[in-house]
Amino acid sequence: MAGIYIHIPFCRQACYYCDFHFSTSLKKKDELLIALQKELEVRKSEFENIKIETIYFGGGTPSLLSKDDLQSILETVYKNYAVKECPEITLEANPDDLTKEKIMELSRSPINRLSIGVQSFFDADLKLMNRAHNSEEARVSLEETLHHFNNVSVDLIYGIPGASNEQWIENIEIALGFSIPHISSYALTVEPKTALAAFIKKGIVKNVDDDKALEQFHLLKSKLENESFIHYELSNFGKEGFFSKNNSAYWQGKSYLGIGPSAHSFNGRQRGWNVRNNSKYIKALQNNELPIEIEDLTLTDQYNEYVMTGLRTIWGISLLKIEKDFGKLYLDYLNEQSQVFINQHLLYIDDTHLRVTKKGQFLSDGIASQLFKINLS
Repeated sequence: MAGIYIHIPFCRQACYYCDFHFSTSLKKKDELLIALQKELEVRKSEFENIKIETIYFGGGTPSLLSKDDLQSILETVYKNYAVKECPEITLEANPDDLTKEKIMELSRSPINRLSIGVQSFFDADLKLMNRAHNSEEARVSLEETLHHFNNVSVDLIYGIPGASNEQWIENIEIALGFSIPHISSYALTVEPKTALAAFIKKGIVKNVDDDKALEQFHLLKSKLENESFIHYELSNFGKEGFFSKNNSAYWQGKSYLGIGPSAHSFNGRQRGWNVRNNSKYIKALQNNELPIEIEDLTLTDQYNEYVMTGLRTIWGISLLKIEKDFGKLYLDYLNEQSQVFINQHLLYIDDTHLRVTKKGQFLSDGIASQLFKINLS
């Protein structure tokens, strides 16, 4: 099984914290959608005889597209790929796009999962991040969406400067009040060259407090687990049966095809990434060229990739898989490197799997980097 990720690089306005690839101009939208469909057609041989299990519209803001735009892309996928019956088809959406009419249109389409970028239910937070919606729009869009979709995810951001723990708890409780089955939550990070980084440097906005973010991560985890959510990946919580199949496939090392400017692809042996420029992307495909760079992964690269993704999840790192796929040398190295974290109660071994403890979850990416192998081919 495999997945297709489709990057829609357009947004209504720029969020101050975002470093994803997007444009606030829709002038090249039609050209770009033609290029997306051409890339899907040209790359179909990469997934020959492989069933597509998930289709994911990310961005950017895919909910800016019309029903006809989305339908045209999906028709191209179905025409060129073998898609399993009842695949998970996710659309990332912003509350300001989710009018009653839009939601009705989407509910009549093949899209069966919405991931809604709420981020916060407080207007002060939304203003600080320069989100295009307000808190009332977030509430109304969720209420209407849940009349038509049962598989809905909400994004929330913690660690926002000035946001208290009490306010963060209220954010979580508001989301829970809608009986949403999935929540993705991320710490606000300050990426270089973003507006947020510039504001912090100038003293306009307070810097992110890592200790406060850690506190709010644990508050989130406690609240959601008390409501029967399963913390199945560092930033993701789902009720039973509502894990994101698309994202789970990434973390479990399944192949995925990234379509669109800046989109990434992975097949276990190679990693690829498309050019991060709309005009160059369009021009390349008009010239029958693929705007992609490809990196062949060494055995060590593949090991590091598995360690990084596995440690973020409830499934952990299979020691049997390490020995089978990479050999005893890698297994011995992993056991040796992990021992210090086991002694610190940040990692533990359970049923031949290496996993992070509750204490170690927030630190899993940093721990993984210490388990990487860098001196083998």
